[in-house]
Amino acid sequence: MMPPMRDTPKFVRRDVPLALHCTLEVGGPARWFVDADDAAEVTAALDWARGAGVAVHVLGGGSNVVFADAGFDGLVLRVGGRGVEVAKGDDGTVAVRAGAGEEWDALVGRTVAEGFGGIECLVGIPGAVGAAPIQNIGAYGQELAEVLGEVEAVDRVSGAVERFDAAGCGFGYRTSRFKREGRHVVTAVTLRLRPGAAATVRYDQVAAAVGDLRDLVGVSRAVRALRASKSMVLDPADPNRRSAGSFFLNPVVGADEADAVAARVAKAGHDPATMPRYPQADGGVKLSAAWLIERAGLSRGFGDGRVGLSTRHTLALVNRGGATAAELVAFAAQVRATVQRAFGVALHPEPVFVGFDAPVEVLLDRHR
Repeated sequence: MMPPMRDTPKFVRRDVPLALHCTLEVGGPARWFVDADDAAEVTAALDWARGAGVAVHVLGGGSNVVFADAGFDGLVLRVGGRGVEVAKGDDGTVAVRAGAGEEWDALVGRTVAEGFGGIECLVGIPGAVGAAPIQNIGAYGQELAEVLGEVEAVDRVSGAVERFDAAGCGFGYRTSRFKREGRHVVTAVTLRLRPGAAATVRYDQVAAAVGDLRDLVGVSRAVRALRASKSMVLDPADPNRRSAGSFFLNPVVGADEADAVAARVAKAGHDPATMPRYPQADGGVKLSAAWLIERAGLSRGFGDGRVGLSTRHTLALVNRGGATAAELVAFAAQVRATVQRAFGVALHPEPVFVGFDAPVEVLLDRHR
């Protein structure tokens, strides 16, 4: 039962269109919406929601979420705390503490300009700082887990402010304890970066793009240009702008399964030697979702309706204008089923699905 309006605090807004708060630009309204600027406001919003029996979804920059057409019949809590502080550490690093509401890309730009190495390849990733540890963001050979010093977060149940070091965050490939458990609201993140560190160049694409200018600024500019060439940066003039970036995770399979996929690739008429394979520390093998999508016959720009693949990158699903969340789900299911039929690999979505009547895997299987 929804609480009566007289019990709703002034800081809680009603019926806020969620399509305006996500980069895919789909979704209906949030029944309740709060902008929280610090841990105290986060706690106040959580207390109200708990007392009212209202479900809560925490929103960052909206770059990694799909909202249902029906919206969300609960409270959407957007964490907007700002501020960046820099302090010298005893181990030669600098501690860069940023509020959860800071723009991630702007933070990367600042650290690169000041000569702090560690996240220069994570430039251009849209979204807020608070979402970075939840997703354990990564790109072009760098991952947040490598430089994470501390995460400050509010426990949804107790309301206490807790702190987690890198080991306590339970990081994995594009995941963390915060994503798996959903118990904490991130309010600030501290990174451990190295002044004067050499830039990271682990990908051939980056090496080719950067040439001899392998300092932090040069590498960061090269990565931004690479992302822009794939429509993986937010640009209002880009027709591919309405997306959630990489829609599917790169699948990680066992070594034997990777060999089986390579055999299916050969059977389909492709050279298995060209299939990207990235060995993982645990013995698994990471494959390229984009490569599999393309070899399954789905080229850039595929799709006839209001939803399709980006014209620059097959891993991005794009709202071409006026699309619904239902259309997006149906198209994602089509892409997933095509790859699974071709190579026996099930692709898993990276964005969070909010307000739907079933888990995302069930949603996709409905359209098989």
